[in-house]
Amino acid sequence: MNAIPRGPLVWLALAALTLVLWLTGGPLATYPDAWIASPAAAMNAGMDAFTDAAGAGFRAVGSVLEWPVDGAQALLGLLPWSVTTAVFVLLGYYGSGWRLAVFVALAMLYMAGIGYWDESMNSLAIVLISVPMAVAIGFALGVLGFYSARARRVIMPVLDVLQTIPAFAYLLPILILFGFGTTVGLVASILYAFPPMVRNTILGLRAVPEEIIEAGTISGATAAQLFWKVRFPAARAQLLLGVNQTTMAALSMVIIASIIGGTNDIGWEVLSAMRKADFGVSLLTGFVLALIAMALDRITHGFATRPRAIEWEGRSPWAVAAAVVGGVAMLSLLIPALRDWPEALVWDPAPAMNAALERVIVEGRAWIDGIKNSAFFYVMLPIKIGLAKAVSPFTWGFALTPALIAGYAALVLGLAALAWRSGRTTLAALIPLWGVVSYIGLTQTPWLALVGIVVHTAYVTGGRRLALGAAAGMAFLLLAGIWPEAVLSLYLCGIAVLICFVLGTALGVWASESRTVSAILRPVMDTLQTMPVFVILIPFLMFFKIGEFTALLAIIAYAIVPAIRYTEHGLRNLPASVLEAAETMGCTRWQLLTRVKLPLALPAIMLGLNQTILYGIGMLVIAALVGTTGLGQQIYIGLGNGDFGVGMTAGIGMAIIAMIADRMTQAVSRKRQERFGMRMAGM
Repeated sequence: MNAIPRGPLVWLALAALTLVLWLTGGPLATYPDAWIASPAAAMNAGMDAFTDAAGAGFRAVGSVLEWPVDGAQALLGLLPWSVTTAVFVLLGYYGSGWRLAVFVALAMLYMAGIGYWDESMNSLAIVLISVPMAVAIGFALGVLGFYSARARRVIMPVLDVLQTIPAFAYLLPILILFGFGTTVGLVASILYAFPPMVRNTILGLRAVPEEIIEAGTISGATAAQLFWKVRFPAARAQLLLGVNQTTMAALSMVIIASIIGGTNDIGWEVLSAMRKADFGVSLLTGFVLALIAMALDRITHGFATRPRAIEWEGRSPWAVAAAVVGGVAMLSLLIPALRDWPEALVWDPAPAMNAALERVIVEGRAWIDGIKNSAFFYVMLPIKIGLAKAVSPFTWGFALTPALIAGYAALVLGLAALAWRSGRTTLAALIPLWGVVSYIGLTQTPWLALVGIVVHTAYVTGGRRLALGAAAGMAFLLLAGIWPEAVLSLYLCGIAVLICFVLGTALGVWASESRTVSAILRPVMDTLQTMPVFVILIPFLMFFKIGEFTALLAIIAYAIVPAIRYTEHGLRNLPASVLEAAETMGCTRWQLLTRVKLPLALPAIMLGLNQTILYGIGMLVIAALVGTTGLGQQIYIGLGNGDFGVGMTAGIGMAIIAMIADRMTQAVSRKRQERFGMRMAGM
């Protein structure tokens, strides 16, 4: 019984400590510069030594990796547009029928019609090489992590680091090791794209019901047969989601690959249009990447789920395809328009798009400014600097008088008393802590108090080991001298992740209950996830200009997709027998959702939260382009100055924040699963 009141007492002590340190100040409130011991110089020295020792080997590997990309680009460049279109249309038809074939045909015609066929093929070549490599690496590591707990303890932090250290942070070492060229973009794409495949492989294999495994074992299956004929088919849905996410991630790296690879592809066109602030061209070319992603996603999904190949009057489908492609190739030799897309048919709506956007901005300026100012002054600024500084006649229309401060304190204590009377002692203790932090602001919270809050939260959710890890991570942020930037990043990303998870989960639940909603959301999600983040920034910049609100919207637009996708996927792929049993017992639709579906889908939903956190933190670097001053800006400083240590220190800081949040969410997920009697295999 002694353990029950101890937790609330700790929260109350942290609230008191926060208030006292904020009032008194000193080195325990503001971390002294004299205590900083940055590892940046040591990192630079180590990188220089490693490059001298292994640089030649990496450049040799890079030369080898250039061959498949150059070969794929040359092949797609030589083929007439009509032949390439015929190949992909047939793949779409064989994969999922005539609807997908029509979609693929329209997508290919769009690429040619806007005048960017060659650039599209160069981008497609990089994707066709990087995605299979990323899927193979991710699947192999996922299988290893599933069978070996020791390997999993190493793999998961590495995945967090790769997904949370933004690509810009490790661009510099890749450039140093491989040099400029196509290989750099390929390596960056693979490093960024394979982690989702690892996570989904582990999750899918662990989610296979034990009774299926027992049935395979009883039937005398060998270890290999048990994996490939039992586990693998049962986990196929989750594995396909991993392939989907890997494809999306690889495509989202095309812009960055263009920056460092210098290839004549869609990424380079988007980047060039962005530098000119040309929204129309950026959107038109960026949409090419979304179309490629949608087409590849649906083609691969169709081949994986289709029960058997389509046959035409008993003939082999591949023989028919070869005949069709061969016929189109022969016609392209006779008809020039089938070989090279006619210039007269090129369509350029970019000027009209730019004019329309400018007209909307001019006519809706009052509404736009109202939305921006309301969100910033009433939500974002109080969280950042606290009510003590945010409330003023300029922002809220009145000053924070002693009477109002007393009323605020009375409100906080009254809510705590109500929670205490209802028996919710932990909530009663958390309310004063929330009240203190809200009053003084996250960025003004004393470092010692904030470390205590994070470490105790880690202890409550995950135990002593997680608390020690959180303490070590906080110590790195302090000693490295990036604590203020880390808190700024936490403030902005925290708001974005909360909005993404609440809104994304609600949309995912809605999509799981309505096929119409799912059909509407799916292309929107594909577009958001594959549209280059630089392109997403442009309309927000034009509407809301540079500032933290613009950065917040960009993070939300990029990070909301996993919350929607994983929630819908988890709810749609539940055991049919369990749902039938619940319906037989007379559960209403609401009871079925809240008491059966959501608890069973919790692992997938929490994985969606995990990915939302990682995507949000990764987007902070892009957000630095529009006015934020957190860790993302430090990465740009390191990249711009060629300072590996500064950029990597900030990148590690991002990874630390993400890993702590990830471990907390995983711990909460495990506890909830145990509460509902859901113990997944291998956990």
